[in-house]
Amino acid sequence: MTPRETRSRRFLTDLFSGPFRGHAIIVSPPPDDQGPPPPPDYTTSRKPVSDWLPWYVQQYRTRVRCAEAFDDDSVPYVGLNTNTGIFAAAFGCPIHVYEGQATNAAARPVVNAALEAARLPEPAVDTPPLDRILELARLLRRELGPDVPLGVPDVQSPFDIAALIWNKEDMFAAMLDEPAAVLDLTGKCNRLLKRFLLEFKAQAGETNMCHCPYAWAPADLGIWLSEDEVGSISPTMFDHFCLPFLKDLSKTCGGLFMHCCANADHQYEHFKKIPKLRGLNRVFQSPGPEPAIKAFAGRTVLMQAWSPEDFLNRMLDLARPDSRFLFNIDGPSLEELKPFYERLRKRCPRTS
Repeated sequence: MTPRETRSRRFLTDLFSGPFRGHAIIVSPPPDDQGPPPPPDYTTSRKPVSDWLPWYVQQYRTRVRCAEAFDDDSVPYVGLNTNTGIFAAAFGCPIHVYEGQATNAAARPVVNAALEAARLPEPAVDTPPLDRILELARLLRRELGPDVPLGVPDVQSPFDIAALIWNKEDMFAAMLDEPAAVLDLTGKCNRLLKRFLLEFKAQAGETNMCHCPYAWAPADLGIWLSEDEVGSISPTMFDHFCLPFLKDLSKTCGGLFMHCCANADHQYEHFKKIPKLRGLNRVFQSPGPEPAIKAFAGRTVLMQAWSPEDFLNRMLDLARPDSRFLFNIDGPSLEELKPFYERLRKRCPRTS
């Protein structure tokens, strides 16, 4: 491990769970430095998983070069990002691949009624396509050695996985008419998620539990997941159908980091009920970042990804004395990113 990476690990660990030594800046390598992975998604193909190994090795090396060029706060790792439907697929959902389109594959529901949800068995952690993710992790570990962090695939929340399995308009109606059935299916999703993540850590070794945005934290600080359906439900329904499972995951895994791109400002006070909510990545709608900055100062790091410079400066202008930010920045080339990074670093100095 290089001195730069050792410093970044300590800095990010403190950002999420220790003394504040500055806001973090992590540079995402420009897409032209590597390009997209070979189609299709390795979890939806019948080709040998080993066919994707060279691309993921190169992804890691590209991230290392970017970190060295900027001396930012990144900890390079291999990101095994996938489509959002991997856990739904393990329950039997077909995955639709959009041929010839640059968009992720999507799960199609297999449940339309409470009785069908009750009949769904809980899959094993090596049920396809989860088996291919574990296989790729083993191949990468052999190729890269014991010290390179391996990132998890796309992780949706238990409620969001259930909303992929159960036809959504029927599931939302069942939340009023047959709430026990919705809780039962979400509980199955929660148990599969916990078992898979524990198995992934056991097989992958050095693990980064982050899947979005590009960041890093020690695995014992918790898991990262997407909670994107909560913009469509009330705070009362969030407390009933989502919060118990998020609390359980946080307790089991040592904390929680959450991505949410929904119109969900109305849930902030209820997000704060999640114990050890260490990081929150929002895609802000109107009225922008100020409500989140006010709600989470002193308790949760706000992680803002791929936003223009003026937006990040606005967040810094709105910051409270105890706000903590992680900025994930990108650009078309390393040369064009450097002035952006240097200006932002001037506003976000690191302290020893």
